Amino acid sequence: MLDASPQTLVRVDGLKMYFPIYSGILRRHTGDVKAVDGVSFDIQQGETLGLVGESGCGKSTVGRALLRLYEPTAGSVVIEGEDIATLSPEALRKKRPTMQMVFQDPQASLNPRMTLANIISEPLVEHTNWSPERRLERVYELMDAVGLNRRFANRFPHEFSGGQRQRIGIARALALNPKFIVCDEPIAALDVSIQAQVVNLLEDLQEKLGLTYLFISHDLSMVRHIADRVAVMYLGRIAELSPRDALFANPLHPYAEALLSAVNEPDPSLARRQRIILKGDVPSPARPPKGCNFCTRCPKAFARCHAEKPELQEVEPGRHVACFLYTPETGDAKAGPTGVPEANEHLQQGETK
Repeated sequence: MLDASPQTLVRVDGLKMYFPIYSGILRRHTGDVKAVDGVSFDIQQGETLGLVGESGCGKSTVGRALLRLYEPTAGSVVIEGEDIATLSPEALRKKRPTMQMVFQDPQASLNPRMTLANIISEPLVEHTNWSPERRLERVYELMDAVGLNRRFANRFPHEFSGGQRQRIGIARALALNPKFIVCDEPIAALDVSIQAQVVNLLEDLQEKLGLTYLFISHDLSMVRHIADRVAVMYLGRIAELSPRDALFANPLHPYAEALLSAVNEPDPSLARRQRIILKGDVPSPARPPKGCNFCTRCPKAFARCHAEKPELQEVEPGRHVACFLYTPETGDAKAGPTGVPEANEHLQQGETK
């Protein structure tokens, strides 16, 4: 459970991550791939923020930029009062123990030439002056914490299953007692039977150690299980940021509504949400639409959506939406934008096409 008066551990403001495009014989800078284009959110201490969206929307790039595995193009990432984006290399190295990452592919993120004990103890070698005996003792503690048998300490990654390899990655992330962990789709490469075990492990560790998570995933059912709040991304921007239960009960942004309509109910008779099929393809992040990033596929778009980019604003207590369908003047997310006749006319034209 969250504390009654939680403190903000992570504050992201206007984060941008552009990858330059060079073309021609002279390799001139002719454009940018806007993987992350002005993302802002807070994460409270002890909270799990879920970050969801379709493939290519920039979720993993956000996670890597937060830990400065990528150098952010613009914006600030404040963790425990320090702006990670502006720290010197030496200051950033000292800050590393506070923030760690669990990677998506446990096979690719582990060195195949190192034993389990060496993999888990590597952060201790880099950031502490502990003796080998003390490091080994810490390795055994971490193996116990993530459910790995101590007899496996001298085995290599290829000798483990996918779920066991992910547990090794989690143990390595916990080695330096971090406060903030980015979980970059930690269950995507695992069998369905193993996914629940890994998620339950993350929840248990959070409760015992007071960890704060950014949980990146495209599995909405798993995000519903583990997250306290959920941020929905589309084409490098956050479309909606809401408490978990409120989002799943009543999504406000048209994209979030379409995304959640794809979640299957175990009992078909309980399915209350009509399936929304989006038309067209996702635009290229190198050439996003002029207005709202979602305007080319949104069934509710109107003229203003094609001309201006909506900013993420709080429309209900704790609920933030980047959409012109909800403005302070309307007072109702489903009532439509200011100037309803214009929106209705646009919708009618779209239906007749």
